[in-house]
Amino acid sequence: MKRPTPYTTSARLYDVISFEWPVYRSGRAAAIELLSLPNGSHVLDIGCGTGLNFSLLQQQIGPSGSITGVDASAQMLGQARRRATSAGWSNVTLIEADATSVDPAELGDDRRFDAAISTYALSLMAAWESALKTMIVATRPGGDIAVVDMQKPTGAAAVWTPLARLACRLGGADIDAHPWTPVERRLTGVRAASARGGHIQVRVGTIPTG
Repeated sequence: MKRPTPYTTSARLYDVISFEWPVYRSGRAAAIELLSLPNGSHVLDIGCGTGLNFSLLQQQIGPSGSITGVDASAQMLGQARRRATSAGWSNVTLIEADATSVDPAELGDDRRFDAAISTYALSLMAAWESALKTMIVATRPGGDIAVVDMQKPTGAAAVWTPLARLACRLGGADIDAHPWTPVERRLTGVRAASARGGHIQVRVGTIPTG
């Protein structure tokens, strides 16, 4: 039997119940701004969910670029497909797969991606290190990796920690996973950003060419 995936029943409501506009869109916007992808770039979106990154990516890559979205939930991919169809994006490919075990060779042709991004997804995965490795292996040397995820708020915003923990728990995320840390260790030219009192952490790094 196929293992159940998160958001099976809530996929249609995800964009409303996930606090996207008041809280989490800021992290997506910051990461994609730091990526600063040239027109025509080919991007891998791991844990793409309902496709909330797509519009921001499309503004950079244009119709000559492409997005390959990977998610374990058929229901979330169904929402992503509706989003792409409604917007007329014919350059979006969606793959139902577990990012922690998928073979990078299954993600497209022999061309490696120019960039890979994962937003608020790695902390949902027990073996998120494997998913991050897939992102790196599937991306060409000199390409960029972007990770956006959550931690406990810091400084004056620490008062919101119980609410942040609750939100992560309800979504199935591990607030203490900190999956952006390997980006800092393994990649070069790391660019960092944070938002919402440090609750949202953004790291973008470049795969070494040597």
